Amino acid sequence: MAELLEEQRESWGTRGGFILAAVGSAVGLGNLWGFPYKLYSYGGGAFLIPYIIALFLVGIPLMVLEFSLGHYTQRAAPEAFKQAHRRFEMVGWWGIIMGFVVITYYTVLLAYCFSFLWYSIVGIFNGGQLPWAGEGIEGVANAKNFFFEEYLGYQEGPALGSIQWKIVWPLILTWAAMYFCIFRGVKLVGRIVWLTVPLPWLMLLILAVRGLTLEGSMQGLAYYLDPVWSELAKPITWRFAFGQVFFSLSLAWGVMITYASFLHRKSDINNNAAIVSLADFSTSFIAGLAVFATLGGMAFVTQQAGNPVAVEEVAEKGPSLAFVAFPYALAQLPYSAWFSFIFFFALVTLGIDSAFSITEAILASIVDKTGWRRGIVLPAISIAGLAFGLIFVTKGGLNWLWTIDGFANGTWGIAFLGLLECLVLGWLWRIGTLRRHANSRSDWELGRWWDYLIRLVIPIVLGSLFFWQLFDDISAESGFLRTPQGRWILPNCVGLGVVAMVPVLAVILSLIKGRRDAQAPQHEEENLEGPRLSARAKPWTGSDRPSAGQIRGRFGGLIMFVLALIPAAGLLVVFLRTSIPQVAENAVENPLFWLLLAGGIILALLSNYVLDRHNTSSSQASWFARWAGILATMDVGAFVAVILIGLTRTVRIGRTEAPIRHELGGVSYIILAVVFLIIVGGLGWCFYRALSTANKDTGIQHPDEVGD
Repeated sequence: MAELLEEQRESWGTRGGFILAAVGSAVGLGNLWGFPYKLYSYGGGAFLIPYIIALFLVGIPLMVLEFSLGHYTQRAAPEAFKQAHRRFEMVGWWGIIMGFVVITYYTVLLAYCFSFLWYSIVGIFNGGQLPWAGEGIEGVANAKNFFFEEYLGYQEGPALGSIQWKIVWPLILTWAAMYFCIFRGVKLVGRIVWLTVPLPWLMLLILAVRGLTLEGSMQGLAYYLDPVWSELAKPITWRFAFGQVFFSLSLAWGVMITYASFLHRKSDINNNAAIVSLADFSTSFIAGLAVFATLGGMAFVTQQAGNPVAVEEVAEKGPSLAFVAFPYALAQLPYSAWFSFIFFFALVTLGIDSAFSITEAILASIVDKTGWRRGIVLPAISIAGLAFGLIFVTKGGLNWLWTIDGFANGTWGIAFLGLLECLVLGWLWRIGTLRRHANSRSDWELGRWWDYLIRLVIPIVLGSLFFWQLFDDISAESGFLRTPQGRWILPNCVGLGVVAMVPVLAVILSLIKGRRDAQAPQHEEENLEGPRLSARAKPWTGSDRPSAGQIRGRFGGLIMFVLALIPAAGLLVVFLRTSIPQVAENAVENPLFWLLLAGGIILALLSNYVLDRHNTSSSQASWFARWAGILATMDVGAFVAVILIGLTRTVRIGRTEAPIRHELGGVSYIILAVVFLIIVGGLGWCFYRALSTANKDTGIQHPDEVGD
C-alpha cells in the first residue's frame, strides 16, 4: 500500500462535499422521468415493493463495493482494478469508455434543458406567455409540435439530416459549464455541489407543493400511487425495478470509484453509500409526486374547459415527458413561465452534476494512467465530446440518441458491467479485503453476508437480467437486428457495434504502458493482498513445487469446473435444437432442466465454500475453483432467465388497469407513510450513526493493510 501513498492525492474538502457530489452524480435527468414513468406503468404503488428490495439487495451493496475499491486504492477505476491485478485494468477502462459514450449524448439532453430554460426566461419578460402554450387537445398538439417540429426539426428514420444550430449553441454552453465546474479539481467540485445539489431539491419541493395544491392533483396521484397488485406477479415488473435501481445510482461507470479515490484516508464508506442511495431514492419519489400531481391538475383544467386530456395521454416516457407533457402541464398554471423556469432550472442542475461526474471519472482515469496535466486532458475531452455530440443534434439525432442509450445505459451496457465487476472482485479477488477495509473506517460494519451478495446473489440477479435481454433479442420473433422481411435494422446494428467496440478499446488502453509501469513495474506478489494471477508459472522445482494438498485442490477445482460446463452445454444444445420461446414455455415441465439448474446452484455454493475456506493469507483457492464458481453462477442466471421468459409469455404484459379515483385510497396513504418512514428513518439512522461516531473522536488511523 505504500506505493499508493507515495504521492499526495487531492481530496474532498469535507465529508458533506463528497456526499453531495456523489448524490449529484446519482441523481440525474432519469430520476425525473424514468422512475415516475416506470412506477406508473408497472403497478403504481405496488412497484415500490420490488424497487425497495432491489435498492437494499443490489443498490447499496454495490455502492459500498465501488466506494471501498476507490478508497482502498486511491485511484480512478482503471488503475483501481489494476491494483487488484494488472489484467483487471481493462474492466475499469470498459466502464470509463462506456461513460464517454454516454456523455456525448447526455450533454445533448442538457442542451435541450438549457434551451427550454431560455424560452422560460423569455416568457417571463413577455408577459408570461410560453411559445408552446395552449389548452386541451390543442395544447398537447402545440407542445408536441414545438418540441419535435420547431425545435428539433425531427425526422424519422436512420438518416441524420442537417445540424440544428439552435441546439449546437446550448450544447457548447453545456460543455463550457462542465469545464468550469471541474477544471480546478475535486475541491472546487466539492464547493459547487453545495449549490447545484440542494437547488434542484428546493425546486422539486416547490413544484411538488404547487402541484399538490392544484385542483385535481389527486387524480394524477391516483395514477401514480394506487397499487395494481397483479403487476407483482409479472416478472417484467421485477426486471424493471432492479434495472431502475442499478441505472439510477450511476454504478459501473467508474464514477463512484473515482469519487471515492479522492476521499481522506479516515473517511467513512458504508454509511456514505447508504446516505447516497437513500437520497437518490427520495429524490426520485418526490419527483414523481411533483410530476403526477401537476399532470392531475392539468387534466382537471382541461376537463373544466370542456376539452379534456386524460393523465395517461401525456404521461409518456423519455423526452416526451420532460419536453412535451410537463411543459404543457406547466403552461396550464398561473405564472406558467415562472414555474417553467423553476422546472427547467431544476433539470439543468440535476443533469449538470451527473454530466461532470462522468467527465471527472474520464479525466482522472487518463491523468492516473499518463500523468498528463488536467489543463491539457480536460479541454481535449471536452472538444472530443462536443464533436461526437454533433451527431445527436441533427434532425434525425434523437433516433440515434435513444438507440445508443438503450444499449449503453441498458442491459447490454451498464448491467453487464456491474455483473463483470462483481465477478472479478467477488471471485477472482479476495472480496473480504474490501469488506474489512470498509469496516475499519465506517460508522457501522458489514457482515460476511455482504461477500455472498457480491459473489453470488447480485451476479445471479444481474446475470438473469442480461440473459433475459440476450434471449429476447436473439429470438427469431424479436426483430432485433433484422426485420421479418430480412432487412437490417441499421440503428440497432450500430448500437450493438458501439457496445461491442468498447471492450476492444478497453483492452488496447490497458496494454498501453502508463507512467507507473515505466517507473516501477508491479509484480503480482505486490498486489494489495490479492491472489497471485501469475501468467507464467515457475517450474515445479525445489521449494516452488506445489504440495500434495495444493495438487489435490487444483484437481478438485478442475472437476468442479468441468461439472459447471455441463449445465451451460446442456442449455446451449437445447437452444440449438429449438427456439428460445419454446424452451422457456416447456422448461417448467422438463425434469432435466430443473436437474441442471440444481447442479448449477450446488456448484456455485460449493465453489463459494472453497473460496471461504482456502482464501487466506497462507493459502489460495484453486483458479479452477474460482472459474467454476463464475461459470456456475452464470449457469444459474441463464436458467432463471429462461424461467422468467416462460412466465412472461404465459402472463399478459402491460398495466392492469384499476378504477381510477379522484382521490387516493387508504392503501395509497399507507404506501406513502411507509415510503417516507423508510426515507426519513433510514437517513435519520445514518446521520445518527455518523454523529455518534464523530462524538467519540477516537482519532484512530486504521492501517490500510488488513490481514486475513
